[in-house]
Amino acid sequence: MPVPKDDFDRLPPCDFYTPAELLEPEVMYTVYEIARLLQGLDPDAELDPETEAILLDWAIPWIMTNADDLVVAEPRDDEEPGYYGLKT
Repeated sequence: MPVPKDDFDRLPPCDFYTPAELLEPEVMYTVYEIARLLQGLDPDAELDPETEAILLDWAIPWIMTNADDLVVAEPRDDEEPGYYGLKT
């Protein structure tokens, strides 16, 4: 259900990191690591599954929106996710 803006104390702008601001140029990241970085966390931070699912809800659209600035690498094996990095 929509909520009135007056219900909130603060409404900062909805600014997201650019890929160049978030990712190191010589490193590839999983979507899970990008999700953590978008929240200011260490890419290896331990998260409970519910929190990780919420962070992925932010990371996946960020990756899609910034696809022109990213490269993708296939998983190295069947038990590993794909990787994303800065297009250089």
